[in-house]
Amino acid sequence: MSTVISVPPQQLLERILTLEIVRVTERAAVSAARLRGHGKEKAADQAAVDAMRRELNKLPIEGTIVIGEGERDEAPMLFIGEKVGINAGPKVDIAVDPLEGTTLCAKDMPGSIATLAMADGGTLLHAPDVYMEKLAIGPGYDKNLLDLDAPPAENIQRLAKAKGVPVSEITALVLERPRHEPLINAIRATGASLRLIPDGDVAGVIHTTDPDKSGIDIYMGTGGAPEGVLAAVALRCIGGQMLTRLILDTDEKRERAKKMGVNDPKMIYRIEDMAKGDCLFAATGVTDGALLSGVKFRGNVIETETIVMRSVTGTVRIIKGEHRQLEKFHLD
Repeated sequence: MSTVISVPPQQLLERILTLEIVRVTERAAVSAARLRGHGKEKAADQAAVDAMRRELNKLPIEGTIVIGEGERDEAPMLFIGEKVGINAGPKVDIAVDPLEGTTLCAKDMPGSIATLAMADGGTLLHAPDVYMEKLAIGPGYDKNLLDLDAPPAENIQRLAKAKGVPVSEITALVLERPRHEPLINAIRATGASLRLIPDGDVAGVIHTTDPDKSGIDIYMGTGGAPEGVLAAVALRCIGGQMLTRLILDTDEKRERAKKMGVNDPKMIYRIEDMAKGDCLFAATGVTDGALLSGVKFRGNVIETETIVMRSVTGTVRIIKGEHRQLEKFHLD
């Protein structure tokens, strides 16, 4: 006599789709990894986008892309409002960055990933592709510890006091950009340590959740809003705090944001404002990095490493894949 295992509808998102979204990011990562070190940012991004779209359209979902990528630099993208899936199953919001760290991939530098977040329909922030102020720390602190409008030194001092350590033992992570020179100088003036990264602020924010392992206590600075929502989903799953605000500094940006449902251009968002419902997050390494190992091509086997998280249980899985049916990757 066979036993039938049924999954309640409300658990379909987190139970059945957990492994399905891993397949999506794996395919995108492998496609991008074939162009590592070739200096072709847009080609690598296009390969990841095509693979991710192809796999999303196989899923038993009614999916809507609410966070796309590439609008600012005219890169290929899964466009905002695009419908994906087989139009059967739960209605879900999807946020994607098929290749976070296009420059990292093109130069074969550490930290490039393929990433995706999925949540109950209507629960992810529909953020336009603009810049966003970001401030993030790990779990275990008072929710009002940080202030997005406070000077960097004040937030670092607050965090050091809450941790019970001198400021010199705090390490901040910042994207290395000309716009961040005042922030970089302010952090260094406190006596805190500073780690600069060339790209990849989704992984950067995630690093704050485990400072003992990553060495990162706080993430500060501005970066893409799509990456901010993706990071918020990850923090929703594994803990931590994040404060953000969209940078809507032109009439065109404010109008675009308004059309997407952003009525208060100065609103400060917390994690629960950006990711309200049950959600999943997955990322697969493209190049080797502190968060994940990159794709390995070993003869007739392709190896991948993926992190997948569920908000319902707080479960984090690291999945190491050995793929032998290579035709599924549509390799030439």
